Amino acid sequence: MPNEPFRVLTPEDLAAAEGSSADPIVSSAIDAGRRPSAARVEELAASGAPVLVRCDPAPETSAAPATPTTVPAPALAGTVPVEAAEEVALASVYAWAGARVFVTDHPERVRRALDMVASIRGERPPAAVRRGLV
Repeated sequence: MPNEPFRVLTPEDLAAAEGSSADPIVSSAIDAGRRPSAARVEELAASGAPVLVRCDPAPETSAAPATPTTVPAPALAGTVPVEAAEEVALASVYAWAGARVFVTDHPERVRRALDMVASIRGERPPAAVRRGLV
């Protein structure tokens, strides 16, 4: 994918893309499924075809309390809400493992994380370069 190392879609965008042949990247991607292991993503990425992963949150279990037991701390500016943090972390790991197409309910936050991964890997220049910070 020249000039765009990653593609981020919402579940609705994926449904629309699967119904048409308008997006060749999505239509040719290997679907790794929901929350695959990083080793599985690396294995699929080794084939050379783009890999699609679905960064859905973990399913709720009956063992987990329905309400938080502690009062959450106020959110800091620029932080990711708890409900999106898991999807952002999953997408970052999958990107490092070689996935190129991501389906998430938090596309803006995931896009920012993927841009950082691409910068760290040397696939794109950083948004801002700061040197000599004192």
